[in-house]
Amino acid sequence: MSLSSSPGDGIQMRMNSWQDGVAGTNCPIPPGWNWTYQFQLKDQIGSLFYFPSLGLQRAAGGYGPLTVNNRAVVPVPFDQPDGDVTLFIGDWYTKSHTELRDMLDDGKDLGIPDGILINAKGPYRYDTTLVPEGLQYEIVGVEPGKTYRFRVHNVGTLTSLNFRIQNHNMRLVEAEGTYTYQQNYTNLDIHVGQSYSFLVTMDQNASTDYYIVASPRFVSSEARWHDVNGVAILQYSNSKGSASGPLPDAPDDFYDKYYSMNQARSIRMNVSSGAARPNPQGSFRYGSINITQTFVLKNESPLRIDGKRRRTINRVSYSPPETPLRLADLHNLTGVYKTDFPTMPSNAPPRRASSVLNASYKGFLEMVFQNNETDVQTYHLDGYSFFVVGMDYGEWTPNSRGSYNKWDAISRSTTQVSSQEGGLRFWSRSTT
Repeated sequence: MSLSSSPGDGIQMRMNSWQDGVAGTNCPIPPGWNWTYQFQLKDQIGSLFYFPSLGLQRAAGGYGPLTVNNRAVVPVPFDQPDGDVTLFIGDWYTKSHTELRDMLDDGKDLGIPDGILINAKGPYRYDTTLVPEGLQYEIVGVEPGKTYRFRVHNVGTLTSLNFRIQNHNMRLVEAEGTYTYQQNYTNLDIHVGQSYSFLVTMDQNASTDYYIVASPRFVSSEARWHDVNGVAILQYSNSKGSASGPLPDAPDDFYDKYYSMNQARSIRMNVSSGAARPNPQGSFRYGSINITQTFVLKNESPLRIDGKRRRTINRVSYSPPETPLRLADLHNLTGVYKTDFPTMPSNAPPRRASSVLNASYKGFLEMVFQNNETDVQTYHLDGYSFFVVGMDYGEWTPNSRGSYNKWDAISRSTTQVSSQEGGLRFWSRSTT
């Protein structure tokens, strides 16, 4: 049995922040215990999810949706859809979460997943040589001519996924609690921990069912990666046959390193719409607020510290203290943690430490995420949202601020930091 914690991904936990946090921030739930969560959903709407956050437990399941609706006095910036569909997509391994954790501790990669699941179900048998008989797969039943809101969450462990619905446009309307500028996509990259809402109109011929696909992105050229796909079925009520033939193509961007980045850049805030409040989302003029602190956070390939392979940011691997940070802060305990986390990268020896960023209260922070690895990384700011004001290849400098989106940058809690030649540099501002 293991300790557990189940925060809501993107939930800001107003009026009660005790249960939301990474290991060492708050008290975990001991085996055999239960915990009743009470918190206020203030100034927040959207499609979010909860999951167990400790010890790689999310790989074993335990996640579910958290859908926060508008108050009746705040109009939604689109017509009420005819139905609501929640889809959880994610990589899946036959090994248990404890075995996966041991692999990482031993310096091994998790490797290619054994499958991609959609709502915890295997793929439709789109290829008789790749998919065995008898697997249970997800079927989304729809009515012709109707419009449905699809809420899609990547709840996986490692793998970025490209999501698409065969022959159907997906109109993006919301990302992690922010209404977006509405535009159609035929596919969208959804990285680990990210959530999106699409409006999809059933405007196709019902001669057959249609594929719903989640396929790996930014992976090696090893052939077996191409055989791992999550496939569900979109089924019109008057459908005349099963889906057949090849899956709809994933983006072919081997020679276009900006394809996915430009897709992410295109996701912008709907500045004229209200969300949790009646006033427009764009009424918060984040672009005119003075920055109080800048942090440049660099991740590297795992380093061996104290006999185990560990992830670091600015050469520091976080070590959860015996006393949760929130309790230590509340009771003014000394010696539990240090506020000496480096604000800039360095070549200092790697170390484990209960070290935290020393941010100013009610400050306006600028964070630069620098990924020097070969894999895509996702960063999640627990309990907060941030404005994704820019992303680009090359080295970030203070002059990069001249290209910031200071008007309609998307506000969200989880973002990708890609990696290719030269490394991607990502920067954001966050209210605290």
